[in-house]
Amino acid sequence: MDGLYLLWWVQEKQLSPALVAATMAAGALALMALEVPPGWFADRFGYRRSLILGSLLQVAGMICCWLAEGITGLVGACLLVAVADAFRSGADQSLLYRTCVAIDRESDFQRTEARSRAVQVVALALLIVAGGAVVTKWGFTAGWLAETLLCALGAAIAFSMTEPPACEDEDDEASTTPRAKVPWKMVVVVILPLAFLDAAGSTGSFILQTTGERSPVHVTLLLALITLADAAGSALASRVPVTGARVQLAAAAAGALLVATALAIPAALVPVTITLSFGTGVLHPLRAAAIQRMASDGVRARAASAASACDMALSTIFLLFAGGLLSRRRQ
Repeated sequence: MDGLYLLWWVQEKQLSPALVAATMAAGALALMALEVPPGWFADRFGYRRSLILGSLLQVAGMICCWLAEGITGLVGACLLVAVADAFRSGADQSLLYRTCVAIDRESDFQRTEARSRAVQVVALALLIVAGGAVVTKWGFTAGWLAETLLCALGAAIAFSMTEPPACEDEDDEASTTPRAKVPWKMVVVVILPLAFLDAAGSTGSFILQTTGERSPVHVTLLLALITLADAAGSALASRVPVTGARVQLAAAAAGALLVATALAIPAALVPVTITLSFGTGVLHPLRAAAIQRMASDGVRARAASAASACDMALSTIFLLFAGGLLSRRRQ
């Protein structure tokens, strides 16, 4: 249902795009505020436990999206999904990194993260298309049932995982004041380029989904194409050597030119959004690798969560702007 939930709220539930945008922005704000505390939970009590809790909350969020009514249901669904995302954010990358270190393959983290993300995004694209087919043939109820069952499967996978051992530089896990530090100034420079590209791409996708009279099949195919561009970027990242902040800043500058093009030429919105998605696919593994190598155990998940919080902050600003712009056009 990833490519159809906006249609569900706007067309089936008769909520305005501006209202949906504002509610999603509120959910993004909640996620932004919640990002670091769950990161502390993951660093303190284990990445596996954080993933399990987030997956269970994701199931609850999907049920709320499906069965809840009106603005209250929309708000509740967005908040549940935000909390679920917060508990999984950072924990997944940190678990993978510590696993690579434990098996003496730390240098393979970026390649593994890029390949796994590419597979994940391709699977998402296929599920988007499948979701459109299910909804077209059997209706939204069947779509939400399938989505809920898939989230439950994700929870089962989280339960089956094993917590990797701590890295050698980690203090006793029982300590509440680990010596681990993060060079936050450099981390911020690494975080911002991807946050900008991701916010711009998400906004373009939102506009494409909520404007015009597109059918569920049209929307899902368009979202699948955008998602596949993301996967192609991550696949490329698996072959890119470790890079510094300059490459990511250059990508952000190119993204700014693309955004300016879309603003000047509305017909270019589709190719621009696809290109931005490709760029975020490339930068996600590069940024994940840079953050994990900068951080030490005891703050890994928090550092990754801080990156996600920055992503949410910019996405919220862009989404509010897009919602207001669409609302004025409809008047």
